[in-house]
Amino acid sequence: MARNRLKSYVPRSLYGRAALILLLPVVVLQLVVSVSFVERDLKDVTGQMTDTIMREIALLEQVIADADTPDEAIQDLAPYLRPLQVEATFLPLDAPAERDILDWTEFSGRVVRDTLRSNLSHVIAVQMPDSKTAKIVIGTHLGPLRLVFDQRRLTAAAPHQLILTLVAFSLLMTVISLVYMRNQLRPIKKLAEAAQAFGRGRSVPYNPRGASEVKAAGTAFMDMRARIERQIEQRTLMLSGVSHDLRTPLTRLRLGLAMIDEEDAEPMLRDVDEMQTLLDAFLDFSRGAAEAAPEEVDAHALAETIVGDWQRQGKDVMLGDMVGTGKVLLKSGGMRRAIENLISNAVRYGTRARVSVAVTENALRVRVEDDGPGIPEEMWNEAVRPFTRLDPSRNQNKGSGVGLGLAIVADVARAHGGVLRLGASETLGGLQADLVIGR
Repeated sequence: MARNRLKSYVPRSLYGRAALILLLPVVVLQLVVSVSFVERDLKDVTGQMTDTIMREIALLEQVIADADTPDEAIQDLAPYLRPLQVEATFLPLDAPAERDILDWTEFSGRVVRDTLRSNLSHVIAVQMPDSKTAKIVIGTHLGPLRLVFDQRRLTAAAPHQLILTLVAFSLLMTVISLVYMRNQLRPIKKLAEAAQAFGRGRSVPYNPRGASEVKAAGTAFMDMRARIERQIEQRTLMLSGVSHDLRTPLTRLRLGLAMIDEEDAEPMLRDVDEMQTLLDAFLDFSRGAAEAAPEEVDAHALAETIVGDWQRQGKDVMLGDMVGTGKVLLKSGGMRRAIENLISNAVRYGTRARVSVAVTENALRVRVEDDGPGIPEEMWNEAVRPFTRLDPSRNQNKGSGVGLGLAIVADVARAHGGVLRLGASETLGGLQADLVIGR
């Protein structure tokens, strides 16, 4: 549970994770060095210097112990003030009470204040108004005595310089490292973009670059892409060639049967028509992934055109919800063939069909629903496989025995980097087919 909660805070991108790996040790090291310096060196040095000042204050107190007036006390202190580099002034008894003056960034000043107050009970105020002067007000039998001296006698000169230098150079080296890391990760990002585009049916220019491992992965991707494209081309040429070559003997058979009595030729003509349908399906299937380059297509207009064609044929096909706007990068021929196949299946096994289109920022979804018997859930995966007949007798009665309708749609979806999802229609009660393509 804690591990899953921790994952939600970890960056998802490679650049973010690399930056975290780079910054985390730098920050931890900086904190350790800063704490060690402040706690051990700076605090100890400040404490030792404060002890020296306390001994000098004790000496000055002994000198003025026998004085009866402030002026007499100042005269007694004069021989000691110059060697100790201290200025001493008695404050009026009716003067406002002195208070501590320390900047919020003055860590050393707080150490001085705490050390003095813990060892001298008559300290009234510790004041460090700037980085040059320190003032200590102590109580005496003649009234408050203000001692002014150089702050460098109490604290190390500019103790924050080491920390600031450490922070500045850490930031500088972090920026340099991030820029260098970004340049190193750019080839990986280009490789990912090329692979994602190829998965969606687009072939973008790509040149392997970067470190030797990244370049090797890019070269392997280029080889794989070339093999896949060559395989698709060979499959298309083979099926197209077979389909084309078989049309000639079928045409001769059809002409020969035209010379025979219609009653005797009818069964054979039906077989020829079935073979013609089979060849057409083979040709459609072979063209599923072999299309021209993708282009910007208005998915709503495409769906409206296809639905209008079916309505002119007298079929009960209607438009459903049209969500979103904008054009989508599609292979228009393959997409039209996929939508028409879904509608064809819908009107073949049902009486009504409805086509809905949703265009979002990340995906395009074309949904075709019907009021037919549908497909059992356990057979959804089997239904999209080529040459699969879920009900052979029903398919023959409906005039289709090929088993490539949904396979063609699934092949077109994969060529666009998408997927075909089958389900049950909640509105019409039959099959619901969703053609989902990422943008």
